[in-house]
Amino acid sequence: MIQVISVSKADLTTIQSIAHRTWPDTFGKILSPAQIDYMLHRFYDIPNLEAQLEQGHSFLLADEDGEKLGFTGFELNQIPGTTKIHKIYILPTAQGKGIGKRLIKSISEIALDNQQESLLLNVNKYNKGAIDFYEYLGFVNIKTEVIDIGEGYVMDDFVFELKL
Repeated sequence: MIQVISVSKADLTTIQSIAHRTWPDTFGKILSPAQIDYMLHRFYDIPNLEAQLEQGHSFLLADEDGEKLGFTGFELNQIPGTTKIHKIYILPTAQGKGIGKRLIKSISEIALDNQQESLLLNVNKYNKGAIDFYEYLGFVNIKTEVIDIGEGYVMDDFVFELKL
């Protein structure tokens, strides 16, 4: 049975491990290996993950019988009344088990408990599988966004919203 558990500082190495095992499969056909390496370092080195926790990000892990299969990172009130989902990744071997749906449901419940009105997330414009998944869950594409992340790299994204 899949359980969703809150993450403490001690669990950040698990978050990092899942990201490193997921990103090449998720982004291998979309981003260059150099950009994947750069982004993994920028967003998933332990000091960077610790800083995210200190800045108000929360993380949840999907656990099945002690095996961590995926995670999400989110922030309440990044924009007043809105919860921003910063990350959600499921191990390629665990996709299709309803883990992503379960993580989004958990975030929605937390958001509603905190009087949030919607969820926002960014998704790479070329990540068709993720786009289809978010649309299936009821998210709506509300705009496009190109974000400079340094070293000549950008995130070329759609911004999706789900009203709660």
